[in-house]
Amino acid sequence: MRQMSATTAKYVSLVVASVVTLLPLSVLLFASLKTKQEYAQTGPFDLPSDWFNFDNFVTAFTSGKMLEGFVNTLIVLAVSLVGTIFIGTMAAYALDRFAFRGKKVVMALFLIATLIPSVTSQVATFQLINGLGLYDTKAALILLFMGTDVIALYLFIQFMQSIPISLDEAAMIDGANRWTIYWRIVLPLLKPAIATVVIIKGIAVYNEFYAPFLYLPSQGMISTSLFRFKGPFGAQWEVIAAGTILVIIPTLIAFLLLQRWIYKGLTSGAVK
Repeated sequence: MRQMSATTAKYVSLVVASVVTLLPLSVLLFASLKTKQEYAQTGPFDLPSDWFNFDNFVTAFTSGKMLEGFVNTLIVLAVSLVGTIFIGTMAAYALDRFAFRGKKVVMALFLIATLIPSVTSQVATFQLINGLGLYDTKAALILLFMGTDVIALYLFIQFMQSIPISLDEAAMIDGANRWTIYWRIVLPLLKPAIATVVIIKGIAVYNEFYAPFLYLPSQGMISTSLFRFKGPFGAQWEVIAAGTILVIIPTLIAFLLLQRWIYKGLTSGAVK
């Protein structure tokens, strides 16, 4: 009886979670297939009269310059992730393999940085970006996104702690230096952690709105492209809904293809 109750509760919770997740997406899909007049005269849960009305998608893709947004986002995303991986793995290698004075202080500073709300440092950050002459360039976003966050750093350290130090010692006996050990031995063994960080941070960068809106106003990113349809006299919500669907599709495809890496990386990192 107790086992049956647990099974029932499990499936009920899964059904509730599915409804909570799919309901907003269904409303977006219905709105994206409606005309402007139909959207104004019907409710959010009313079905569209024409299921093959893709005019809103065409408008969002062309007038919203979403192709430019996808290209700019891809460039910023790729360079930022490569920089994050190299900076994060090298920092984790130094913190895990080397003993130096102030090591605990460095780790404490990483933790303290996470406690400070990012909005409180935006004035100083903007002054730094502007002083470097990077305002309104992709380099500004790349520099901001490339910084290694604490989650990525700790994930790399946890995985690195599972790599025996004897591998480093054997390589040093064979004449390898620290860079060779990092590049040839440690980095290939960090593939699960790298995949997890790429997925988590990639989605975060892809969905980021504030930084592109502030530091790259003249060029569209995929998150700021939707903002083109919001004006002082109202918003084209049916077009915004279509654009949102276009933005969601790549993330959904990436998650479906890479979900096993997400679960594997997170669970392995938790155990190690």
